[in-house]
Amino acid sequence: MSSDLTSFSDIGRRLAGPSGIQELMDDCGEALTLYPDMRMLGGGQPAAIPEVQALWRQRMAEMLADGTSLDKTLLNYDPPAGNPAFREAMAGFLKRECGWQVTRENIAVVPSSQTGFFLLFNLLAGPSAGRRRRILFPLLPEYIGYANQALSEGQFTAVPARIESRGEHEIKYHIDFDRLRLTPDIAAIGVSCPTNPTGNVLTPEEFQRLHQMAQQHHIPLMIDNAYGHPFPGVLHGDWRPQWQPGMIFSISLSKVGLPGVRTAVIVADPGIVKALSNMNAIVSLANGNLGQALLTPLLAEDRLLRLGSEVIRPFYRERSDFAKGVLANALGPHVPWALHVQEGAFFLWLWLKNLPIPAAQLYQRLKARKVLVIPGHYFSYGLEQPWQHPQECLRLTYSQPLPIVQEGLEILAEEVRALKA
Repeated sequence: MSSDLTSFSDIGRRLAGPSGIQELMDDCGEALTLYPDMRMLGGGQPAAIPEVQALWRQRMAEMLADGTSLDKTLLNYDPPAGNPAFREAMAGFLKRECGWQVTRENIAVVPSSQTGFFLLFNLLAGPSAGRRRRILFPLLPEYIGYANQALSEGQFTAVPARIESRGEHEIKYHIDFDRLRLTPDIAAIGVSCPTNPTGNVLTPEEFQRLHQMAQQHHIPLMIDNAYGHPFPGVLHGDWRPQWQPGMIFSISLSKVGLPGVRTAVIVADPGIVKALSNMNAIVSLANGNLGQALLTPLLAEDRLLRLGSEVIRPFYRERSDFAKGVLANALGPHVPWALHVQEGAFFLWLWLKNLPIPAAQLYQRLKARKVLVIPGHYFSYGLEQPWQHPQECLRLTYSQPLPIVQEGLEILAEEVRALKA
């Protein structure tokens, strides 16, 4: 049987073809195994924070000491919505610590937030009763992992950000409400907060306005909290988005130091939770148990919140300041550049104004010099007209050890200056 893409179904070609997220994960995986000297400034893997790693080693030791608990975790299938005790504990945590009025029926466990959004996008949008339903992304650039998740053509639509200049070398993205239209074919609104790739955080006014628009059109507002509230809590301001009925929120275990357990939580109305549970039974049978077992005892206390506010958030704030300082010194006045204001998440979003080659070509040049970054065009999709701005942008992570971050950013600056020479 031929393995050429032309022999696959329409859906098969959409999922099996090349994509930005596949290229990112292939590059990261190869670098970790084949090219250990690669400077990894591209992926979203969390940093190795000693206090965080110590917590998970402690929990593993506790599970090993309690053989019965470990045996149950490894041996049993859980219901497709997640372990009932975990769902109960998560609902109690969110109600106590965040003020969200939820019960176990509002909690669905999925094998990652990316899996959860794949299911949600195709649950809510696509062909439906002879018409097309679409997901609206109101603030491009948006997460690379969403771009290829639609199972039908034209399932996504998006609005480019309005760019606010905050000085010579700083910008902030805002929702362009003048261009945002909720037409009858819009099935849901989706946004990450803090946004991956830019670190942008919605303003309270933007969040409230999106919520009101969604309510008026009887559609869900979906918020991806992989880097934000309630954990790991890498939000540098005081405002936190709050779940309300009709919304859909995701919470990931990955960025609190557990990307390997592939576990996330969806908070939604019971009807959405039941639908996700049914879909998960078909696609995955059940969720992984390890992440839920590691986390459950911690949900009865405030240790996760304190870990975020006292350890994880300050760690990334310091790393962000360091990386910005290196870039500022390396790029200096030689080229026009700006960074998105750092409001959360683990990244710098670099705009190289009037870059003479596409960012995708700069990515290849940097890769040849053992520096991995992510070109900005992968974060722009769902548009009817081309948008030049992302072609001049790069996503950079600073979660690697400081010498690697500094070397990589200085090589990046060398390449950019050479292009301008």
